[in-house]
Amino acid sequence: MPTSDHVLAELKTLHPRLIDLSLGRIERLLGKLGHPERKLPPVVHIAGTNGKGSVLAFLRAMLQADGKRVHTYTSPHLVRFHERIELAGTDGKARPISEDELVATLQEVQRINAGDEITHFEITTAAAFVAFAAHPADVLLLEVGLGGRLDATNVVDTPALSVITPVSLDHMDKLGATLAEIAGEKAGILKRGVRAVIASQEPEAQDVIAAAARKAGARLSVWSEDFEAFEQRGRLVFQNADRLLDLPLPSLAGHHQIGNAGTAVAAALELGVSDAAIERGLVEARWPARMQRLNNGPLSRLLTPGSELWLDGGHNPAGARAIAQTLAELDERAPKPVALVLGMMGQKDANGFLAHFRGLVRAVVTVPIPGAPEAAFSAEDLAAAVAASGIDAEASTDVEAAIRRAQEICEGPARILICGSLYLAGHVLALQEGVQAQAN
Repeated sequence: MPTSDHVLAELKTLHPRLIDLSLGRIERLLGKLGHPERKLPPVVHIAGTNGKGSVLAFLRAMLQADGKRVHTYTSPHLVRFHERIELAGTDGKARPISEDELVATLQEVQRINAGDEITHFEITTAAAFVAFAAHPADVLLLEVGLGGRLDATNVVDTPALSVITPVSLDHMDKLGATLAEIAGEKAGILKRGVRAVIASQEPEAQDVIAAAARKAGARLSVWSEDFEAFEQRGRLVFQNADRLLDLPLPSLAGHHQIGNAGTAVAAALELGVSDAAIERGLVEARWPARMQRLNNGPLSRLLTPGSELWLDGGHNPAGARAIAQTLAELDERAPKPVALVLGMMGQKDANGFLAHFRGLVRAVVTVPIPGAPEAAFSAEDLAAAVAASGIDAEASTDVEAAIRRAQEICEGPARILICGSLYLAGHVLALQEGVQAQAN
């Protein structure tokens, strides 16, 4: 039996030479498959630029704490493709699809597609729908891959709930050059009569989302208008028109997680989740590569005593702002010199990303991204961009060498953060776990 690596590689050969963001290809394939997208459990459709994964992680934990069986669909994966398709188990816990089921499902979809041109994301999303439809669950948490309006996940006509997390500038080559244009693409998931929870947005983005909701006939629950959340005396306070909840702080690190947690609470209440389950979910949620402390592995053993190793997949200016704020908070509690190990995809805004770290980090050591699906910055070019932004920088050959060099630069107990790309984060987690990463 072929492996998932083999089948996934075969599916990439179907990729169109010219890619247009559209739904035609996946709609054709889903029709040939008997429309599995119409046989899904109730769907929570999640779009946005930053925070989608964290909101999904909080919601999954809350729903599971409430006794619900939950499927999840996310992208990209970090270490193995199987992470993208999590199926609700008989014990109520969502787990990555098994190798045997993944291979069988991919092969069946490949057979039905019969060699037609289709993007890798589209055909694997169709396969995910087949898997989700075959397993009973109470909820499917469905994360948008890119944008929203023309994303392959947007074939779901009537979700139970829509969520839009904060919108910022990213993927501008595909979604538009302005915040308003990008917000318009994200707002494409809004559906007539379907309630949508909208996280805190820049005014320009919020105006576009509100206009799109009026046109679509969607009903909005909007941050600062209909609900809000904030930290007070070491607790998370959530308030809407009907409720005031005094909750524990979220398990995921960083002040920006207050907003993500508050958005998830608003969504959970729309879904009828109990207060007790919301509280449990906030403290039980886990989401790798979001300000994740790396301990007890080969990479963390490269550090000297007293040093810390952190990992975050943030890769755009808004993500960098959240990372920098979290580093500043950590420094207030336990001051240590900070160094970054940085790798970025070539189309990302390196200058905008780096601007948030001036005056905060002692140095940046840049690395290539092994196995990146698109062109990444070389370590040398990225080091030049860092130096041009006013931060000391040097290039390194790989992550291990970069960690050692960052430790040397800091001369003692240090706080080292690896960041700049989810693809780099996946490579790092594979190294830390001693496994082979699967290509995106």
